[in-house]
Amino acid sequence: MKSLRRRSVRFGLFAATLWIILAGTASSQSKVGTTAAQFLGIAVGPRAIAMGGASVASSEDVSSLYWNPGAFAQAGKSQLMFTNTQWLVGTKFRWLGLMYNLDGSNAVGVSLTQLDYGDDEVTTTTSPEGTGLRWSAQDIAIAISYARLLTDKFSLGGTAKYVSQSIWNESASSFTFDLGLLYVTEFSGLRLGMSMSNFGGDLTMDGQDLYYRVDIDPNNPGGNKTLVAKLKTDAWPMPLLFRVGVAMDIVKTSEVRLTLAGDAQHPIDNVETVNLGSEVGWHDMLFLRAGYMSLFDPNSEEGITLGAGLKYSLEGGGSLELNYAFNKFGVFDNINTIGLAIGF
Repeated sequence: MKSLRRRSVRFGLFAATLWIILAGTASSQSKVGTTAAQFLGIAVGPRAIAMGGASVASSEDVSSLYWNPGAFAQAGKSQLMFTNTQWLVGTKFRWLGLMYNLDGSNAVGVSLTQLDYGDDEVTTTTSPEGTGLRWSAQDIAIAISYARLLTDKFSLGGTAKYVSQSIWNESASSFTFDLGLLYVTEFSGLRLGMSMSNFGGDLTMDGQDLYYRVDIDPNNPGGNKTLVAKLKTDAWPMPLLFRVGVAMDIVKTSEVRLTLAGDAQHPIDNVETVNLGSEVGWHDMLFLRAGYMSLFDPNSEEGITLGAGLKYSLEGGGSLELNYAFNKFGVFDNINTIGLAIGF
């Protein structure tokens, strides 16, 4: 056991070193505002959102599949969750996740993320009132995760994701990978977490609307006016994101638990930010949460977050949870998220 613990600690130090090296490399190649698949950065889970997105080390539910795939092996349970968010300018953001504890040390998970932009009539210069056709757009990510508890204090996990963006007849897709780890220290259960998200290939839009007929030499009457050309679209990188976080139960009794958490984020397409969060739980049944998102980003519209949750224990060790989160979003509409989770 001691040998396994030493190997786990060494591996944890190696993973942390790799995280720092990759973060430093990303910093030297910063691409502010030039990444695709921005929906991958939308916060998942009403508990995590209400705690200001400070969830790399504090996530205890299936939403850890998003925040830190190295954490859900330590949850010690299986859970299914569905969340729905009325996102910005009338769009809808939905997330479905399942984590399954295999044997107490190994856990697997699957998740589906969708951002639905809705649809509208297709109009042209010759048909400004509509052509009778409708266009739509949506973003989707399908993920498979695995996590392992290497010791009773240290866990590691990863996620493979298929990412797709589409608008009318054009679409782009690629694969990305997430990596995360969680370590529970001997100091009053202080938890340390790290994660790297969205490491993968670029996205390039393609589709039938990029083809059109062209006359290469319009000044030559003998030219072929039916040649088919294709517009070239640029490749856009994924929104690579590094997170490191801490969480601790400041008060933990049979009746009350107070948790404080903080995350530092380093995205390649924006400035570094800090998320702060807190949660008060009463008899593991009623929860009140508050936090603040995107500290130190002068251009951020995010800010104060609030939320609450109810948990009802079922026979056989299962549970039913209902959670709500409110996210103040500056000049945009305030964001409301509701989630239903079943533990088993």
